[in-house]
Amino acid sequence: MVCAERIQRLLMALMLALALILTYFGSVWGMVLHGFIIAMIVVWAVTDFCPSIWFLRKTIGSCQ
Repeated sequence: MVCAERIQRLLMALMLALALILTYFGSVWGMVLHGFIIAMIVVWAVTDFCPSIWFLRKTIGSCQ
């Protein structure tokens, strides 16, 4: 079943893989992407609010 939480985890894994590949090839954008992902996870941990899950729940729906 497709739901917001599963898609968010898959998107996070894809973004981390993309950041890793960019960093491996020496692009500074890989480190920028890593920093952005870390910042968003910290916001999620501190406030218990994840903008990507909020948006995906509005568009796709939540897991039941």
